[in-house]
Formats: sequence, structure tokens, C-alpha cells
Amino acid sequence: MKNMKKRKRNVGNLLKQKKGQVTIFIIVAVVIVVLSVLIYMFYPKIKGNFSFYEKNPSAFIHDCLEKEIKDSAIRISEQGGSISPEHYFIYDDKRVEYLCYNEEYYLTCVVQQPMLYNHIESEIKENIKEKAKTCFEDLENTYKGKGYAVDLKQGEMNVELIPKKIAISFNSTLTLTKGKTETYKSFNIFVKNNLYELVSIANSIVEWETTYGDSETTTYMNNYHDLKVEKKKHTDGTTIYILTDSNTGNKFQFASRSLAWPPGYGASEVYVSQLT
Repeated sequence: MKNMKKRKRNVGNLLKQKKGQVTIFIIVAVVIVVLSVLIYMFYPKIKGNFSFYEKNPSAFIHDCLEKEIKDSAIRISEQGGSISPEHYFIYDDKRVEYLCYNEEYYLTCVVQQPMLYNHIESEIKENIKEKAKTCFEDLENTYKGKGYAVDLKQGEMNVELIPKKIAISFNSTLTLTKGKTETYKSFNIFVKNNLYELVSIANSIVEWETTYGDSETTTYMNNYHDLKVEKKKHTDGTTIYILTDSNTGNKFQFASRSLAWPPGYGASEVYVSQLT
């Protein structure tokens, strides 16, 4: 009788062990299946991405640098064209650079950035140069990791504002050898942004400010139906202009101080005092 009970316990323990082993086998099988599905789904995509870069290294640089270019453009646009404005007005907790300024009363302003396009291009270049260097180093290391012999000669970077785009070009040469040798000499990046158009309108407004001490913003909105122009006047004589493209949300804002009046002294009083 005791032997029968002992045998039953042994059989029960054996069944429990087998159930535990079966459970472990099932879990392992499920993990293997899940990993297989993930590899099937994502590995071709990863492999395909690098194959794309192999044929087009400019795409690698574009993807690496695009966010840095966009972030630089936003920062510059919010601050009147400069990464670190030196002569500015604090508006909405941002340093907005004066593009036209005269500290005296009754006088129209003087242009502060006569070459605004060139200034902004140089600001973008300066702000992204370290990231660009890192991107080319990553490009070189990626190809080496795939078994390529790499000869990379980095050249000058050029930044240009063009209609509806920011164009970045690199005078760099990449030579890859893996069975055969291929050389790439053209690294061009184009990022969508209408900073070119907004700066053009800003220059036009500045011209009005230098001539008349003010501008008629409705003229621009009548001619450019997707453009919103805001003019925020402040008691010290400063005007903040905010140009916004309603389609893209891109904006450019800047400060001007032109034909300012002393506190409590209006334009009509100034005119009468000049006559007498």
C-alpha cells in the first residue's frame, strides 16, 4: 500500500516536471517566433536604408543634418536674423534684433544689417558646422564598418537662401573602395523653408522704416494672401514686426526704432512745434 502511494507521488511529480518543461518549451517557441517576425519586418528595412545610403551618400548627410538646419532656421527667424543678437529688444522672452534703429527722437532709422541675406546664411553656417563635421565622420565610420576602404576629403560648406528652400552644399570628396572604386563629389542638401521670401518682405519693410518711419502692412497682405504681417508698437518707440506664412507656419520677426516720439509727445505736437 505504501509502495502504491509512493509510486503515485512519483508519477505526480514526474507529470509536474513534464508540464513545467512543456511550459518552458512553449515560452521559448513563442519568443523565437516573435523574434523571427521582428527580424522579418525590420531587418530588410534597415538593410534597405543602408543600401540606399551606399548608392547615395548625400542622403546620409541630409538625414543627419536636416533637423539641425531646421532648428537653426527657426531660432534665427525668431531673433531677427541672428543666433546671438547683440542689439535687440526683448519681446515674448526672446531677443529680437533691430534691423533698423535710431536712438534719437524724430529721426528715421538707419539699417543695421544691409546684407541681411548674407548675414543669415553665415549665421546658419556657423551654427551647423560642428554637426556637419560629425555627420561626415559618422558617414566615414559607417562605410568602414561595412567593409569599405574610405578616403574622405572634407571641403568648404556653402549655405544659400533660395526661393522656398535653404540650400547647403559641401565641396567634399568621398572615395569608396570595395571590389570597385567609386568617387562622390557632390553633397547637396535642400531643406524646405520660405525664409528667402520672408526676408525679402522684411527688407522691404525696413526700407519703408528708413524713409517714412513706419510701414503700411496691409499692402503686403493684399499682395501676398498667405502672409500675415503683425506690427507691435511699444512705448519706447520700438516696433516689432512679425511675418507669418499661414501655409507653413514659418515666421520671421524683427525690431525697428524709427521716427520715435518722446513719452507723451505725439506726432501732431511735434509738427506744430516745428512750425513755431
